[in-house]
Amino acid sequence: MRNLWKWVGLAGAVGVTTGGVLIARDQRQRNAYSADEIRERLHRRFEASDTAGGGDERS
Repeated sequence: MRNLWKWVGLAGAVGVTTGGVLIARDQRQRNAYSADEIRERLHRRFEASDTAGGGDERS
C-alpha cells in the first residue's frame, strides 16, 4: 500500500509540472510580438496620450 501512495504522489507531481509547462508555453505564444508590432503599438499609445492631453505640463 505504501508503494501505491508513492506512485500516486509521483503522478500528481508530474501532472502539476506538465500543467505548468503547458501554461508557460501558451503564455509565451501569446506574448510573442515582433519588433515592428511593438513599435506600432508604442506609437499608437504615444499618439493617444498626446491627444488625451497627457503631456508633461510642469511649471
